[in-house]
Amino acid sequence: MSATGSVEELGALSARARALALLRVRGRATAVAILPAAAAVVLLVAQAQGRLDGGAWDTVLLAVTACAVIVLLLAATVTVAVARARPAVSPTVALTEEAAPDLYRLVRELADRLDVPAPSAIALTPDCDSWLEDRTHPAARTRATGLAKGLTGGRRGRRVPAAPVLVIGSPFLWWMRVAELRAVLAPVVAGTGPSAHPDIAAARRFVRGLDAVVADASAPGQGFLRRVPSAFAGSVARILLRGCRGHAAEMERCVAAAASVRAQGVDYGLRIVAQEQVGLAYAGWDRLLTRVALPAWRMGRWPSRLDAGVVSALTELSRRDRLAEGFTSRLGERPACDLLEEPGAADEAASLLAARLFHGGPAETGPGWSPVDWQQYPDEVVDRKWRTEAARLHRVLDAMGVSVGARGPGTPAADGPAVPTLARVIDHLTAPGGKSEELAAGIGAAVARDEAGAATPPGTDGAKAESGATPAVDPLDAWGSVPLPLFPLQPPRTGTELLADHVVAMVCCAAVDTAGAAPGLDWLDGPALLVDGGRRTDLGGPVLSLVEDGDAEPLRSWLSTVGVRVDKPVRLV
Repeated sequence: MSATGSVEELGALSARARALALLRVRGRATAVAILPAAAAVVLLVAQAQGRLDGGAWDTVLLAVTACAVIVLLLAATVTVAVARARPAVSPTVALTEEAAPDLYRLVRELADRLDVPAPSAIALTPDCDSWLEDRTHPAARTRATGLAKGLTGGRRGRRVPAAPVLVIGSPFLWWMRVAELRAVLAPVVAGTGPSAHPDIAAARRFVRGLDAVVADASAPGQGFLRRVPSAFAGSVARILLRGCRGHAAEMERCVAAAASVRAQGVDYGLRIVAQEQVGLAYAGWDRLLTRVALPAWRMGRWPSRLDAGVVSALTELSRRDRLAEGFTSRLGERPACDLLEEPGAADEAASLLAARLFHGGPAETGPGWSPVDWQQYPDEVVDRKWRTEAARLHRVLDAMGVSVGARGPGTPAADGPAVPTLARVIDHLTAPGGKSEELAAGIGAAVARDEAGAATPPGTDGAKAESGATPAVDPLDAWGSVPLPLFPLQPPRTGTELLADHVVAMVCCAAVDTAGAAPGLDWLDGPALLVDGGRRTDLGGPVLSLVEDGDAEPLRSWLSTVGVRVDKPVRLV
């Protein structure tokens, strides 16, 4: 046996040992539950044989029997709770074999090379990660077709448990080349080998069942009759989880180590290079979500080609960052998204799911929630965002009674609403007693009202497409009443940050309307102001000086350089 095989076998043995330790925790809990019943049976047998005489033994027998009944009822409560609990399932987009035959073929061939069972299905997730997920629980079963045909049947009279589902980060398919994706997936697919071992599979089901019971116990909206037994089952599950947490973590570490060792024989050299692409993809994906997608989501639009956008973002990052030089030369090779029959439909489904996970948008399109292409982004997102925020800024100033006239800012408007000029904003923030804190508070309250009014309850259907890449059911149904978004991208903005954003929007509107500037899209920074065809990145500092210090000179200098007229009204939405 080679050294690699010995290390792999050692890791697998260690994982099984930890799995047995987990199962022993379950066995001890079972023993505690049946111990009073066993004692009652012993006493009953002894009494039937005439070995227990006297009133004292009758009292002991009655007490032990009553204790056994109570303990068995409590144990039954926990058992029923575990059986009814729905283990957490990652929200994903199911990818059928009809939608990606080449990808299924690649994964099946990879499993054959590794000599492990093939995953039962493939799903996409809008994240830069890949993993195996057990969905054998009835509540977690997907409608995806099986990948490993015949693996769930086995010999006649014997049924082999279905292999886990392979979840692939959708950005990987667009940024990585086919060979790189195969190298990255090799250690993940190799994990199906340990997953097929009965002890490891049973230990994982035990831990996931306890996790589900704890989650159910903390779910809101339960009636009294259900809340009491659920809370008791949750308490018992927490105790058991504390007893097996260390074993579970060590078991998963050993499983991962064994899978990594087994995968060393498949594209090991290429995997080192591919891991660099994983880190680069994560950086580009994070910037794309927080800087580009989030402003669109807040405007009720969701970019329908996020995965294609990450290629543009990473290409731009490669151009700017010397550390990323040479990465774009890979773009001439075949991208992994070519393994899909209709990459656009899969991208659209994953993009909508990303909007729901990270922002909390509805499950289907509607009047206030519609897709937007990258070509439309500058006009339909950037320009609209600026003008919406500028309009909100002037509405708050109107509500505060602020106008610009001969007597200076702060005087009540006598002739109707004031003209929406940039001068009005600057004069108010620079005037003595201009009260930027009050304006910031008003902006924050207006934003909260607008967001609350724009929120719509999630639907039940995912993005509509004909390729089979979209989920047959809402991928977030399994999360029940958990509020969206599940993974917020940013903490709530402060009033000062909101005010600065609105002032920037007002300046950009004035620059577009009076200086010939244009809205644009920067793949790494999001909405951009284009002046003479170039992006201006020096606006933030002058605006912060105005908002925080009441100093308008840096901004006036910037406006003069660009040629912005502060006295001209701007067009609002």
